[in-house]
Amino acid sequence: MEETISIKELFQTLKKRVWLITLITIIAAIISAVISFFVMTPVYEAKTQILVNQAKSDQQLYNTAEVQTNIQLINTYNVIIKSPAILDKVKDELNLERTVEKLNEQISVSSATNSQVVEITVQDPSPYVAAQIANKTAEVFQSQISKIMKIDNVSVLSKAEVKGDVSPVKPQPLLNIVIAIVVGLMVGVGIAFLLEYLDNTVKTEQDIETILELPVIGAITNIKEVPKATNVAARAPLNTRAQQRGETYGS
Repeated sequence: MEETISIKELFQTLKKRVWLITLITIIAAIISAVISFFVMTPVYEAKTQILVNQAKSDQQLYNTAEVQTNIQLINTYNVIIKSPAILDKVKDELNLERTVEKLNEQISVSSATNSQVVEITVQDPSPYVAAQIANKTAEVFQSQISKIMKIDNVSVLSKAEVKGDVSPVKPQPLLNIVIAIVVGLMVGVGIAFLLEYLDNTVKTEQDIETILELPVIGAITNIKEVPKATNVAARAPLNTRAQQRGETYGS
């Protein structure tokens, strides 16, 4: 016979193990908070924007075809910006104690759809270092791109700046705690149902009917044990009468 579980039984299982689910959720939230606030290193972000055009003569007109060509070359510019030809100079000029590969991981380059504007984003534990790397990358690219490609028209639209109290972009403690709570609830519910599935003890008449598939004819109720003080009190008159009979026989 196929065993089915009703919604009522599911809620009963959750109600019975609610303490376990709550405990696991709280532990997960606490661990996430401790890691986010005290273990993970804050990471700050700085951005700069540049505009790149191809080289053109004074007689060349600025037309739509030229714009489309520039847009198609944006992906090429993105690769060049993160290439060793640029990052080696950035590393040397800023005296950074890190490899070019590590510097490459810190930098991301993007551009909006159908746009000639390239955005350089840098993440670093120091907001000031992040801004320096972003600005220096744009500066080196501006000076070196004419040697790499036929481009002499690179403009820096906005420089990276550190203004006031800067908040880190990573980690995000509140988001991490919310995720930990959700994961903790899922794990707690899973463990609760697992324990219920592994629990094969018989506790109620319903368990007997479910396991043996037989009706329950009768049940023996629990008989409470009579307190010892009551037993002594009940025997006291008998002992007294026995003593009285002994005295009568003795006299």
